[in-house]
Amino acid sequence: MLPSGSGEAAFTVALATEQATRRLAMDVAAILAPGDLVTLSGDLGAGKTTFARALIRHLAGDERLEVPSPTFNLVQTYALPRFPVVHGDLYRVSEPRELLELGFEDAEGAAVLLEWPDRMGDTLPKDRLDIAFTLKPERGLNYRDARIAAHGAFAPRTERMMTMRRFLDESGFADAERRHLQGDASTRAYERLVQGARRAVLMNAPRRPDGPPVRNGLPYSAIAHLAEDVKPFVAMARALHALGLSAPDIYAADLAEGLLILEDLGSDGMVAGDPPAPIEERYAAAIDVLAALHRAPAPELLPVAPRVDHRLPTYDRDAFLIEVELLLDWYVAHRGGTIGDEARTQFLSLWRAALTRAATGPVHWVLRDFHSPNLLWLADRTGIARVGLLDFQDALIGPPAYDVASLLQDARVDVPETMEFALLGRYAQARQADDPQFNLHGFVALYALMAAQRATKILGIFARLDRRDGKPQYLRHLPRVWGYLRRSLAQPTLAPLKAWYDAHVPAPES
Repeated sequence: MLPSGSGEAAFTVALATEQATRRLAMDVAAILAPGDLVTLSGDLGAGKTTFARALIRHLAGDERLEVPSPTFNLVQTYALPRFPVVHGDLYRVSEPRELLELGFEDAEGAAVLLEWPDRMGDTLPKDRLDIAFTLKPERGLNYRDARIAAHGAFAPRTERMMTMRRFLDESGFADAERRHLQGDASTRAYERLVQGARRAVLMNAPRRPDGPPVRNGLPYSAIAHLAEDVKPFVAMARALHALGLSAPDIYAADLAEGLLILEDLGSDGMVAGDPPAPIEERYAAAIDVLAALHRAPAPELLPVAPRVDHRLPTYDRDAFLIEVELLLDWYVAHRGGTIGDEARTQFLSLWRAALTRAATGPVHWVLRDFHSPNLLWLADRTGIARVGLLDFQDALIGPPAYDVASLLQDARVDVPETMEFALLGRYAQARQADDPQFNLHGFVALYALMAAQRATKILGIFARLDRRDGKPQYLRHLPRVWGYLRRSLAQPTLAPLKAWYDAHVPAPES
């Protein structure tokens, strides 16, 4: 293998069987993205079309999909669930200029699989993945080697692909069928592993690189206390599991590489219908999970592995403040506005004053993203174990009301106000039964504060996902989150903040 960081990576994979070819296709599919070019070279019959067919069928989720050789049509296009794929064959192309007639200019936004790439001469782009197949008849009729050479931006992704391949080998899932699982806004990737009767989930979470410093020499992720690797996930999963909650069991882990194989909790969620709406029984069970969690001890130091511990950070004022500033930096700009220095100073001063209440109240584990995309329904279990927990690697120590607000003002679905208040009452009753000193009035005020802080942050995050990350699909949630924000700011203790928002923050487009 060539050295990491060289802009090149090369490997040889032995393909002794058809299953081995399918496995390599699944490896490549896991790192493939729109705009990618994968070239396939080798003699006639070396396996180029066989590999392309396996890759296209895997991306389609249909092992019976008709994938003919494009030798005569030259170009075949497939509209697949994740992104389109163009399969081209240049065997009959004699000059590079003929490529202009084949329709490759229409391949923008598609991944391209290209056989006989040598016909393109020196016009191949620098960022690409080359796979060269060589028959090895002395080792068997169908035996071949695949030489994988990654160039430019493809090199680190291909190195990651091989790291994942080795991890699956070592964990006993080498022959598993891999099925892409649609993620949310995070940079983590997931695949369902199916190997006979065994089911598991592969979590691919490479260490998060530090971003540019934004304040006092620290990046946003450090100030907001976002997890940089998988150790916090492992620590919290085991701690939650020990409390009888349905966090996924961890079957295998490579902490250094950020790879985990997890218990598969299924795909039955907390919402139903079109548009999705909360299933009240399931949301009630989720509220019971939080009540049970908040009555249990919440140590700050959790074991990860022998001689490896994780200390949960505190949800401090700096973290809260840098999150609400996302509204100013992204959402207001999205709506075509600007915030001057004086208005920004007022905004932060008002939030500092409001957050004093959060700094003086009781604290517990805050899972941070306790909402419908990260919760599953496990009908075969009972009690609080019926709610599967997926996303908690950014957990910290902070106000318990935060997770209650995260659930009852769910950014992805409309939670009716009557349901919100009923479930808020359910949580309060459970807490009062556990602790007669539970301060209901103080909790409701803190709940409104945490809900307003979270809605403020999410408006900024969703606008940022659109403008910075090219994910406009999150904009459709802005009116809902805005409605939650207005609902929370109606709390009398937040009247000064409400006045500032009324003066400076425009509503989203409906």
